[in-house]
Amino acid sequence: MIWQSASEFWAMGGYGLYVWGSMGVSAALMALEVWLVRVGRRQALDAVCDAMDTEALDAEPPVASQAFSAGAASPVHFTQGAAS
Repeated sequence: MIWQSASEFWAMGGYGLYVWGSMGVSAALMALEVWLVRVGRRQALDAVCDAMDTEALDAEPPVASQAFSAGAASPVHFTQGAAS
C-alpha cells in the first residue's frame, strides 16, 4: 500500500483502530511476559538461596559442642623464628 499522508497511514484504510489496537495489546502482553519471567526467576533464585541457607545451617554442628568435645584437636601454635 502507498499512503499519501501520515494520517492515511495511521487510518490504515479505515482499519487503524483494529490494527493499532492489536499492536498495542501485543506490545503490552510481550512486556508483561518479560516482567513475569523476571519476577518468577527472582522468586526461584530466592527459594534456592533460602533452601541452601537452611541446609547449611542444618549441617553445621553447634559451636558449643564443637569447642568442648572430647575428641577436639588442640590448636597448633607456631613461634616466629623457631628453628627445627
